[in-house]
Amino acid sequence: MRVIFMGTPEFSVPALRMLVGAHEVVAVYSQPPREAGRGQKLRPSPVHAEAERLGLEVRTPLRLRDTKAQEEFAALQADVAVVVAYGLILPQAVLDAPRLGCLNIHASLLPRWRGAAPIHRAVMAGDAETGVAIMQMEAGLDTGPVLAEARTRIGAEETTADLHDRLAAMGADLIVEVLAGLPMKAQPQSGQGVTYAAKIDKAEARIDWNRSAIELDRQIRGLSPFPGAWCEIGGERVKLLRSRLTSGQGKPGQVLPGFRIACGEGAVEILQAQRSGKKPMKTAELLRGWTLPAKLD
Repeated sequence: MRVIFMGTPEFSVPALRMLVGAHEVVAVYSQPPREAGRGQKLRPSPVHAEAERLGLEVRTPLRLRDTKAQEEFAALQADVAVVVAYGLILPQAVLDAPRLGCLNIHASLLPRWRGAAPIHRAVMAGDAETGVAIMQMEAGLDTGPVLAEARTRIGAEETTADLHDRLAAMGADLIVEVLAGLPMKAQPQSGQGVTYAAKIDKAEARIDWNRSAIELDRQIRGLSPFPGAWCEIGGERVKLLRSRLTSGQGKPGQVLPGFRIACGEGAVEILQAQRSGKKPMKTAELLRGWTLPAKLD
């Protein structure tokens, strides 16, 4: 089939690679290059860079509401558009242009966690499982009917980064299966169990040791690697990137033997952290030559 691919971050790249091997990708749409790095040079998105490596045409419009942009999109005469974390709202004219419409790979089991940060929210909420859904797009926010889904358990020590990579691969496999079966009947989403995955606010990253160990373990894993849950250790801001529940009691913030911290209820063990200006390190390496204070802020 003639496929338009629309995506921006690293999560979208596996699906692009799979589609190139299975169909004719006639164009790739991605967010415009952004300033990044110390020199603030324009850097293409991961999808943009991968599409160029694959020799595909890349388009980076600022918006798709312009008549010209919509006409250029329709002129591609695509059978279907595959959308994976693209980042722009698709107006109805764009949704209607491909013969089979626009399909979205969404990183949750809809209708749970519609919206911007479904992987983070699933981990932070302590969900036992999540997955990917292939949805027929419509004007509402992730409200369209679902053509297929794939499920996976969330491990007790998994971070958002771990789950991100697995779901990206699952979505890539599933979209190829769905395209091979089109046209197919989509199942309307249930009106029950709807939740919204709001964009992560950096203000959510500060750790409050008065909270329970269960909550803080989920916060640490759910915000890893970005933006990274953090606390102050001896006046230094440190990101905590991996953790697990552990035994131990003490006053909230009290440092127990090893890198275990007492919480409002229970304790967490820090498995990986990142000091200011340094790379992420496992606990054994981190504590080599670094003495923790008796209590963390």
